[in-house]
Amino acid sequence: MTFLAETSSNHVVAMDGAPDGGGRNLAPRPMELVLVGTGGCTAYDVVVILKKSGQDVRGCEVKVTSERAPTDPKVFTKIHLHFVVRGRGLKRNLVEQAIRLSHEKYCSASIMLGKTAEITKDFELIAD
Repeated sequence: MTFLAETSSNHVVAMDGAPDGGGRNLAPRPMELVLVGTGGCTAYDVVVILKKSGQDVRGCEVKVTSERAPTDPKVFTKIHLHFVVRGRGLKRNLVEQAIRLSHEKYCSASIMLGKTAEITKDFELIAD
């Protein structure tokens, strides 16, 4: 139950299943990678938008939590994105706007997942 996927950008990603499903727990589950990709997609957007707004961004983390449907197909039904944005002199309103723009316009992953899941988000600022 271990699989390797080669992406169109020529990178290899390992996936595995839980032991109770025949896996050996050697790598993330495929659905975990969906969330990881979503977090990375939106973090990328937020940093780019903030830099274009003249903000001194030093880091951006996205902690993703989720709930899935209890029966097959076990789609995501709730996803929460908690952003931790670090930088100097960050303006709260610009961070909020960057997160909103990512969610509503730029992040293909979160927009796609929003078709089946209620997506909520919040953030905190850390002065660097």
